[in-house]
Amino acid sequence: MARARLIAPALVAWVLLAAWPAHAINDPAEMLPNPAQETRAEQIGRQLRCLVCQNESIEDSGADLARDLRGIVRQRVVAGDTDAQVTAWMVARYGDFVRLRPPFNAVTALLWLSPLLAVGIGLGLAILGRRARLAPPAPLTDAERARLAELTRP
Repeated sequence: MARARLIAPALVAWVLLAAWPAHAINDPAEMLPNPAQETRAEQIGRQLRCLVCQNESIEDSGADLARDLRGIVRQRVVAGDTDAQVTAWMVARYGDFVRLRPPFNAVTALLWLSPLLAVGIGLGLAILGRRARLAPPAPLTDAERARLAELTRP
């Protein structure tokens, strides 16, 4: 029992440390020698989606493709491309999907508006359901009353 009391806090601490955000750049050779360029490359990489993981930026992903894309971003930054040019190059090659935040345009309008559409449909159904419950039932006709009396007779 006393041992369990000692292990529990250690286990909680280990879980919290394991969940700590890690940066995918674990090879110092990947980093640029110029700190300003490295900072720019990291900012650009945080806006680009890992095409393997799909829910992580290329800066946070450990996938081989993400490492390759980080290398391309750094090459283009060193070559003197602006942030917009690097992003445009990636979008030209991989499409808007490579952006973690796709732009609002005709193609992505449904993606951006779908939460509002879902809320609107939900509210509409709730209002219709409430109206249906609030409407009183129609009174029984004489024929229905007679049939009811006939069915409920012992």
